[in-house]
Amino acid sequence: MPVLPGAEPYRHEGGEVGVLLCHGFTGSPQSLRPWAEHLAERGLTVSLPLLPGHGTRWQDMQVTGWQDWYAEVDRELRALRERCRPVFVFGLSMGGALSLRLAAKHGDGVAGLVLVNPANKVHGLAAHALPVVRHLVPSQPGIASDIAKEGVKELAYDRVPLHAAHSVRRFFRMVDAELPQVTQPVLLLHSPQDHVVPPADSARILSRISSTDVREILLEQSYHVATLDHDAERIFEESYAFVGRLAPSTGTLGSPMPEARGGSTTGG
Repeated sequence: MPVLPGAEPYRHEGGEVGVLLCHGFTGSPQSLRPWAEHLAERGLTVSLPLLPGHGTRWQDMQVTGWQDWYAEVDRELRALRERCRPVFVFGLSMGGALSLRLAAKHGDGVAGLVLVNPANKVHGLAAHALPVVRHLVPSQPGIASDIAKEGVKELAYDRVPLHAAHSVRRFFRMVDAELPQVTQPVLLLHSPQDHVVPPADSARILSRISSTDVREILLEQSYHVATLDHDAERIFEESYAFVGRLAPSTGTLGSPMPEARGGSTTGG
């Protein structure tokens, strides 16, 4: 299936500092594209991949699972590390869980994490029925566009494929067990009013990681997809400052690069 217009992956070749951005479950790079472009305009090398099964139609997710999604971001991180030092990983929602696993597995290969409304658990009684229900019902109503800002839409599926939901539930459990392995600096931004991922997930993550350099910011004006919401600019600025603090001597931070607006968008 062709990739939906706007859901394409985004890459920009900048300086020595690299950033990998991971989008969320049933979403697409569109939800993080303004963030990626903000970083690219300031001279960073940026990779924003499209996760397998995403960005086309929800039926395509039925044959994918967490192993596919993690393998994609793992490949992108390894590719970034071949040409960048240091490399940071940013994630939204399930992308936050993917980011945390990358940090747990790659150690010093990840210089720091920026997490926006990271997901840690599939909540509700229905989650416990997923192992059985997924064989009876293919999908349920979607979770897209939880955004306070009027007129803004997230490019994501309007249905949640239940085979994939079962897989993400298993993935969250695995990542939760790996959280003590996360030692990198962490900037975690979350919305008190989030109708997809409750604040309890952020609290759980902060209580279990082993990082000592941790900052938590509340996004009071935004819902779940905060990267497209009222607090988006604050996320962009705080995350760039976080990178600048941890990578001050690279010579790539400070002034926009003239070619930065020409980052490549690729389909497939």
